[in-house]
Amino acid sequence: MKKLLPCSLATAALLLFNSCATNPVTGKRDINFVSEEQEVAMGMQADPGIVAQFGLVENPTLQRFIQEKGQQMAAVSHRPNLKYEFKIVDSPVLNAFAVPGGYVYFTRGIMAHFNSEAQFAGVLGHEIGHITARHSAQQQSKSTLTQVLLMGGMIASPTLAQYGNELMQGAGLLFLKFGRDDERQSDELGVEYSTKIGYDAKHMADFFQTLQRQGEQAGQGEIPEWQSTHPNPANRYSTVHQLAEQFQKQTNATNLKEGRDSYLRMIDGLIYGEDPKQGFLENNTFYHPELKFQFPVPAGWQFQNSPQQVQMAPKDGKAMMFLRLAQGTSLEAAAQKMLTDNQLQAVESKQVTVNGLPALAVISQQAPQQQQQQQQAQQQQAAPIQALSYFIQYGGNIYNITGVTTAADFNTYFQTFSGIAQNFRQLTDQEKINRKPEVVRIKTVKTAAPLSQVLQAYNVPSKRFEEMAILNGMLLTDRVAANTLIKVVEK
Repeated sequence: MKKLLPCSLATAALLLFNSCATNPVTGKRDINFVSEEQEVAMGMQADPGIVAQFGLVENPTLQRFIQEKGQQMAAVSHRPNLKYEFKIVDSPVLNAFAVPGGYVYFTRGIMAHFNSEAQFAGVLGHEIGHITARHSAQQQSKSTLTQVLLMGGMIASPTLAQYGNELMQGAGLLFLKFGRDDERQSDELGVEYSTKIGYDAKHMADFFQTLQRQGEQAGQGEIPEWQSTHPNPANRYSTVHQLAEQFQKQTNATNLKEGRDSYLRMIDGLIYGEDPKQGFLENNTFYHPELKFQFPVPAGWQFQNSPQQVQMAPKDGKAMMFLRLAQGTSLEAAAQKMLTDNQLQAVESKQVTVNGLPALAVISQQAPQQQQQQQQAQQQQAAPIQALSYFIQYGGNIYNITGVTTAADFNTYFQTFSGIAQNFRQLTDQEKINRKPEVVRIKTVKTAAPLSQVLQAYNVPSKRFEEMAILNGMLLTDRVAANTLIKVVEK
């Protein structure tokens, strides 16, 4: 057994020797177990799921803009040979992300918070930088190598094996350093790429102040998604400013543009925050105006809504519920499809009605699996799960509301699961059905004044002054010149 650890090291060394590739950005040899063909395949596989999860923003002007700027930037990048795709997804979250193979996504939430084409271009260049420098492929390769080493250690030492989970978590912390280095390299590439297509990258630095203030206003528990996975915005503001000045000096770049007014006019009318037509939570009830249904949500439960499903769970994570469209032409077929897909077997089923709607209630449990039975003698099995599912026919659809927990906790959560499903009903409240979203509106300041006075003139509630200041990338005390364009939010 003592020979296994050296063998695992030898295996890792062999993998390392055979899996080094030249980084397109640095020209250096990096550990890489993922080929370019695999990167492209990963992106192609991920894209339909991302689009299905969020949906695309129905704004041809903005979609065309991100495609045009993205293709211009891709052409001057270190990997112009890839087939890039750029999309704006329908999420209020302030985020931008890239997946391997050339796929880049911006949310409408982040689009609303940019205040110029230059800010947008800098972040776009940053995300393209993750792709050109093969950061995702490198992280996956490093993770693979680490697991080879750790598995060798766990096999060789029963003591180490007891702490396998902790070691894996430690490896994640070890490579967090590399992740942050990747982010800084992508900042450099964002400066380079945006400058090459004619934008002043110093404005990219300004956006990090918006991120920082957004995080401070939201509180630690609700920091913007882009900030939560990236280095401290305050530090990046100074660094990116310096990088922009250095690159402009080195390349003699002149006549660089900001594109503030052109960008603001382009986002006029963009939906801001949650879009009610996709469903909204209010006073512990979820309403879906387009599909015209409603159901209760337990107080204190965490809640998430997406185009594919609504899901919710208590904060301790001991249970979860979801609502989604079921597949099947009948209640029985829909139930069987769900059970098969999730490897569950029915324990009890019953035809019922839910507020006058035909329905099928099913209690199910985890189906026995041969692999689990084989491994039972070697390791402790995970606690078996049990579920209560309602399949409800309404409006030409079959809705599946399912609550899941462990078999041991099933009786504890049964009444909650049942109460939510049995209170699914038709939405008839016209105020809820006709609820309009908030949208970004661009106004022209008539008279020079501090931003706080300008917002007051446009009837912005005082409790939203700071929110609007962040949205505009300004301070409330900043003096706004006459004829300046600013953002406000209206219904």
